[in-house]
Amino acid sequence: MKLGVRIGMAMVALAGFWAQAQAQDGESLFKRQCGSCHTVEAGRNKIGPSLAGVYGRKAAAVEDFDYSDAMRDAKITWTDDTLTKYLTDPKELVPGGKMVFAGMKDPDDVKAVIDFLKEAK
Repeated sequence: MKLGVRIGMAMVALAGFWAQAQAQDGESLFKRQCGSCHTVEAGRNKIGPSLAGVYGRKAAAVEDFDYSDAMRDAKITWTDDTLTKYLTDPKELVPGGKMVFAGMKDPDDVKAVIDFLKEAK
């Protein structure tokens, strides 16, 4: 096998490893910073709604959860952009929302949690 092919295969393997490590990091961050109020288990709400399948979903869409009027009126779809804004400063994106969370300041942490949420079906 030629050296270039081996290097290419090694890079693909490293990219896969990095993606998996990033997802695990996002899961760990989620558990530490979000897990006391949220779960990614479908149909299981805590203080906050289940975030299973949240990516790509409209805000305030979990039917058996009592959202604030501010969240119901926000007309948000959860994408990379809106999740980044919300996880960074929830009160700025949804003033009057019930979530008591100051936000995440490290952009890499925010991205890791979003990547984790994308996989949370």
